[in-house]
Parts: sequence; C-alpha cells; structure tokens
Amino acid sequence: MSSSSSPTLLPDVDPAPGRPPLLHADAGGDPAGWAAGHRAALRAVVAGHGAVLVRGLGLSDPASTEAVFRRLADRLMPDREPFAPRRRYADGVYSSSKWPSNQQMCAHHELSYALEFPGLLLFACLEAPASGGATGLADASAVLDALPAALAGRFEREGWLLTRTYNDEIGASVAEAFGTDDRAAVERYCRTHAIDFAWQPDGSLRTRQRRDAVVRHPATGRRCWFNQIAFLNEWTMEPEVREYLVDVFGPDGLPFNTRFGNGDPIGEDVVRVINEVYEAHTVREPWRSGDLLLVDNVRTAHGREPFDGPREVLAALGDPVRLSECGVRAA
Repeated sequence: MSSSSSPTLLPDVDPAPGRPPLLHADAGGDPAGWAAGHRAALRAVVAGHGAVLVRGLGLSDPASTEAVFRRLADRLMPDREPFAPRRRYADGVYSSSKWPSNQQMCAHHELSYALEFPGLLLFACLEAPASGGATGLADASAVLDALPAALAGRFEREGWLLTRTYNDEIGASVAEAFGTDDRAAVERYCRTHAIDFAWQPDGSLRTRQRRDAVVRHPATGRRCWFNQIAFLNEWTMEPEVREYLVDVFGPDGLPFNTRFGNGDPIGEDVVRVINEVYEAHTVREPWRSGDLLLVDNVRTAHGREPFDGPREVLAALGDPVRLSECGVRAA
C-alpha cells in the first residue's frame, strides 16, 4: 500500500472497553485530504485492532463520503448477491441494507456466502438516529473460540448451506442481486460462482450455495468464524415475521435460510447459541453524525441495533478478497 503517511502521525487511539477503538480527528474542513494523509496509519489501526471509529471528520453528504472512501480503500467493489436492497449513491457507494428499524440486524460478515467478498468495510454516518442504531462489532476469532467445540467443529467440517428464493415482494430481487434480470446472464453468474439454481413455475429463482464456516485471515492466517449462519436463518427472524413468511411462501420458499453443510436443518437452539456468543463479544459505540467506521470484514463481524428516528449510514465494500485466498475450498 503506497502512502507517505505513517502510523506515528495519528493521535492516540482510545481503546476503551466495550467499544471499538476510537480516534478523534481534526480534518480542518477537508476530510478527503485528511483521509489521504492518514491512510496508512488508519489501515495499520484496522490491521491491529480489526476496526477503528473516526470521529470529527464532519462527513455530511454522499460526494465527500465517496471521496474519503476512495482514498482509504484500494478498490471499491459492486454489491452482488445482497440479502436486502440498497440505494446506490455512486459506483461502489451504497446506503446501508434496508432492514426494519425496530429489528436487530444480527452479527455477520458481509457477503460471506460469495466467492469474492470485501476485505474492508467503510461506513459513514451522515445522520445519526435519535436513539439506538449502533453498528456492533465482534472479533471473529474470539467468537470461534467461545462457541461450543462440537458445534464449531461440525460447521468447520461440513460448512454451511445458504438457500434463497428471489421474488419481487421481499428481500433483494433477481435484478438487485445479480445486476440484471436476464436469465442467461443470471445463470452464467451462478455457474461461475458455484451456485446451484432452479427457476420455479411462477418465475421466481431458487438458489443453493455451500460455503465454509471457518476461514483463515488472508493476511495473518488467524482462524475466523466467517459466515451468516445465524443472521440469515429463519430462527433469527421475529416470530410473527417467520410465521407470516412460512404461511405465504412455504417452508422451502423463504427469501433466505441456512442449513448445515450436509443439508440438515439448523435448530432454533443452535441459532440462539451463536447469537448469544456474538452478543457476549460485541462492542458498540453510538453513531454521531459525521463519523467514519473502518472494519476488517474477515476478522470482525458487524451488526446493527434497532433504532428510532431517521438514520442515514453510507457503506462501501472495499479491497475484494477471494475465498481461495483464505485457505478453504470454493464450494
């Protein structure tokens, strides 16, 4: 990574317990310039701690946010296979995933079911909510170590299976997920990315993809619990939401669900255990308008708390990593 800056140029990072490392910045009205000058130092903090929250940049609009994102990431990647739609502000710059404000977004790793996923996540808060809405973070190696050994061992041996049903009523549509609604193009994408697919009589698309649940960090080799097993499972949904979706779409037609790698269903007790371990290892800091958050997507899981009032957080997926770089099989 080329930069003239050095980690020693950063002020002290505050590593207070219970929240991510916090850095107070004085951008002098030029957040993009500050980001460019402190790029290497910020990246070093992320490498050392898994994340850093920068306060004081004064980010207030998509244009200035995009400029900061582009100075901090090697490359921004398009959002493919999202589980929920996003608003696109610019190439590689999106809204946070649309998710009901009164519901928890459980800890997960972005695009952990894809063959290529972001190594770096960039978030900017343009408008902080009246209450709640923090982006919680959890260390993936600590979570792996804290999970019951038999459960983690089974997932490490078998991997996990993601099943999806795309329609125009809930979740991301085919066009939103694949960037096109052309069937031939969608099928080519699925074949290239190790995704089994089947078009249904009503025109909807169902897919299955098997992925590893534990990977090695591409830079450090640390074993990380890296998946969306709990978050995209039916038992993480609010009970009334799950009952409604099962009633409308049937148990095999849910917009997304997860299974053990051999196809066995995952019980409610397993999902509860995973989410409890995540919660026990989660740190959080309420957003303030203008904040910037950088997250190592492999080392650190992220989630979102319920919130009240408007909340505008922009996101970018940076520095793509191939699953093959993480010491695991592709399917």
